[in-house]
Amino acid sequence: MDGGSARGSDGLISRRGVLRLGAAAAGGAAAAGLLGACGSAGNGGGGNGSLVFLSDQLSTTVESAAMRTKVLSGFKSASVSFTSFSDTTQFIDQVTAQSKAGTSTLDVIGGLQGDFVALEAQIPLRDMSDVISELKDRNFPQAYLDLAKIKGAYRFVPWITATYLMVANKKALAHLPAGADVNTLTYDQLLAWGQALKKATGQQLIGFPASPKGLIKRFFQGYAYPSFTGGLNTTFKSPAAVTMWEYFKQLWAVSNPQSPTYAFMQEPLLSGEVWVAWDHAVRLSDALQQQPGNFVVFPAPSGPRGLGYEPVLGGLAIPTTSKHVTQAKALISYLTEPRVQTTMLNAESWFPPVGASALPSNLAPGVSAEAKAIVATTGSSNAIASQLPIGLGAQSAAFDKVFVDTFTAIALNGAPIPSTLASEAATLQSVLRQAGAACWKPDPASTGVCQVG
Repeated sequence: MDGGSARGSDGLISRRGVLRLGAAAAGGAAAAGLLGACGSAGNGGGGNGSLVFLSDQLSTTVESAAMRTKVLSGFKSASVSFTSFSDTTQFIDQVTAQSKAGTSTLDVIGGLQGDFVALEAQIPLRDMSDVISELKDRNFPQAYLDLAKIKGAYRFVPWITATYLMVANKKALAHLPAGADVNTLTYDQLLAWGQALKKATGQQLIGFPASPKGLIKRFFQGYAYPSFTGGLNTTFKSPAAVTMWEYFKQLWAVSNPQSPTYAFMQEPLLSGEVWVAWDHAVRLSDALQQQPGNFVVFPAPSGPRGLGYEPVLGGLAIPTTSKHVTQAKALISYLTEPRVQTTMLNAESWFPPVGASALPSNLAPGVSAEAKAIVATTGSSNAIASQLPIGLGAQSAAFDKVFVDTFTAIALNGAPIPSTLASEAATLQSVLRQAGAACWKPDPASTGVCQVG
């Protein structure tokens, strides 16, 4: 629930070698044949055929299996062949190639908001206003509907949402700084907490998902930068950014030295290697569901500019080339039904795109704790909502690499902060220029390419 499945990794196909992008019609047709063979759910709908559902979410073996057996199995209008990539670029290229080749067999596509922005820049997306209207009883929040509108029309239907949270072992609470409340924690208090834990235990017990498959890039993009600088690209090398990196070096000094090996923080939390962790809600859920009584869940800290956080919104769309529009609409209606979204939440830890008051009551204990933390995050008076990177297309991986490389240079290798930021800022500007990407929140809207500051 990220640019790529939150459980999967950015940059790897979930089932290696299953799908290979071809060129023009031949590639699109070949891939379409493989898509249809990758797995299905549903009872066939009395001969109504099979819908092909492609996504870049829910891409691990466990997630995909749960999607087929627990979520899609209840859809009775048609069988559904569900396939997921864990690589956003591969997903976008696949949809685009099939559309341009005129041989697409895709009926429903599920991606993140930024994916649809990237797709609309390359191919025409179907106006989903009719489906939005038909599903008005779902009461999608206006903020999500605003994100679903691209180039003047609804290009997808809100489907799933999540964000990133913090989790602490209850043993760590005894070492909180005086006066600190985990629900309104500041970055200074987080640092003091980590230092107190180290002093008391002799161990570095803060943890970040800093392996190549981890999502630490999102920590900097959606949390640290907005919280300390109020922006991202436009404040990348600013004095406030220098302050943020100076702070992070201190925090890293009390973080578990195994953090560069962590992809999902739920595992070191369960093992006790880490007592306080930040990660995507989906990547924390196993720990919370296995040991709900041992952990507390709370929002990310606030910095000088506020509580930076990154909501993740996924949606469903029908390609203009679909030959089964009526059944595709029925599948989208089914997937947004409250009872199905409750199943989705308990099985996959993705939240329904509804207001806090509309969340189901029969949630698993760990999921319920995450729901409360998300409500506390979004309802904070100093919250700064950041969008996932938008409009980068094939430059998505290069954009993320800038932040990983900056982290590696400064935190792991001890490189000077101002010169590192100056060097990486030039790379970042090149990436944005090649993508032709305008600024996105929390940066102010730009005319033309976003300018790095």
